[in-house]
Amino acid sequence: MKKFIELIAECLPTVEELFPWDVDEKLQAGERPLLLDVREPYEYEAMHIEGSINVPRGILESACEWDYEETVPELVEARDREVIVVCRSGNRSLLAAKTLTMMGYRSAKSLKTGLRGWNDYELPLVDAEGRVVDVDEAEEYFTPRLRPEQLDPKRRSAA
Repeated sequence: MKKFIELIAECLPTVEELFPWDVDEKLQAGERPLLLDVREPYEYEAMHIEGSINVPRGILESACEWDYEETVPELVEARDREVIVVCRSGNRSLLAAKTLTMMGYRSAKSLKTGLRGWNDYELPLVDAEGRVVDVDEAEEYFTPRLRPEQLDPKRRSAA
């Protein structure tokens, strides 16, 4: 059995990661990669990079193909385009970029540090209505909040 962190580690050598400033530089230079946000819709609505599209990881594979209810034409047609996958911390995006590569996408990359890092670099995020989200508000949103029952029982009993 593999743990989540082990799956992430297996992807690292095969998926190119870009730091937030690398992506910002591309955007400022007029490059237009497809920004693919693979978080859940409620996360995307709260805040996202302007111009990104939302395709949750749970439907990614069928969204990449024609003839499915989940098909996203812009994504299907992006196989030869640079696709930068985005999530909260850079883990889900790494797994999704690996999946895209396996499905024939020539330039699928992951945003290293995710939107947390994007916000730390003070790059703009917008909400569902297109309003810019305050940096401190985003910082609070991205702060992990684990409930006791979500912690490893071995660590709970040692505390």
